[in-house]
Amino acid sequence: MQQRRDFLKHAAAPVALAAMSPWAAWAQNTALPLEQVKIVNGFPAGGTADVTSRRIGDKLAGSAYSRGPGVVENKTGAAGRIAVDAVKNAAPDGATLLLTPYSMMSIYPHIYSKLSYDPFKDFVPVCLGSMLSHGLAVGPMVPASVRSVNDYLAWARANPKDANYGSPAAGSTPHFLGALMGLSQNVDLKHVPYRGSVPGVADMIGGQLASMVTPHGDFIANHKAGKIRILATSGKARSPFVPEVPTFTEQGFPDLTVEEWFGFYAPAKTPAAVVNAANAAINAALKDKMVIDSLAVSGLTPLGGTPDDMARDMKRQYDHWGPIVKRIGFTAES
Repeated sequence: MQQRRDFLKHAAAPVALAAMSPWAAWAQNTALPLEQVKIVNGFPAGGTADVTSRRIGDKLAGSAYSRGPGVVENKTGAAGRIAVDAVKNAAPDGATLLLTPYSMMSIYPHIYSKLSYDPFKDFVPVCLGSMLSHGLAVGPMVPASVRSVNDYLAWARANPKDANYGSPAAGSTPHFLGALMGLSQNVDLKHVPYRGSVPGVADMIGGQLASMVTPHGDFIANHKAGKIRILATSGKARSPFVPEVPTFTEQGFPDLTVEEWFGFYAPAKTPAAVVNAANAAINAALKDKMVIDSLAVSGLTPLGGTPDDMARDMKRQYDHWGPIVKRIGFTAES
């Protein structure tokens, strides 16, 4: 195996130096373990993407991949695309990873006619991080008598001026879940996009937003405190973190059954040895009890697996969401 790696390395060197970007020669000489790794995500501190980044990043220290823990950088804006672009343009040496929900990679190509990155060419899948269910929650703007999805849609129909829902980004999975919910009963729900879940949840608690669809882990603390009410979750089964809340399917909305993952990506041309080292370190972190317990607080379950596992599901989600986006009729220009 080592001889094969050495052969490939030396055989490729003249082509790399002559034809590839300046990063290529650098990446070929990457020495492991790295001193430190930066994990970039496109959402604010405190949300589920941030939690996944930090909890797993902390456990990278001392691995064959990184001597130090992962340093998290929250690059919010442009519905998560600023973070994606930042990692696309980073050196392909394993020192910068992207942590993103699959929305940015499997759904955005269907809605942005001029997307600044190609998810399948500009990135290398590294490892699945965590799995989540989304939830529909309502705040104090909505009467306490509203206890179900059908109750909410009936209220929205009767109160069109206030019939809105927030999501963590335009074109995200939660955005489309809310759109499908309204389409299912011909209710006009106005979409309000935010830069992540945290500011939207704050507006909902403050009575400035009727409802929100987002990873249900971002609702749990305020739901348990009685500040908001989670009406439904999007998983195949009830969430173990809020077992009292029925799923969308239980309430007659099977098309809203969605379980989304956060995944780690590296820039294209990152050497396979570096990707494999990162994958091994992330998989090890996901087996750590402290990581499992801290993810659970935010309604997240650990995943893991191989880069090929992640690549296959990324393509599956891309194929799945294309017809749904077309049905909703949303584009970045709409």
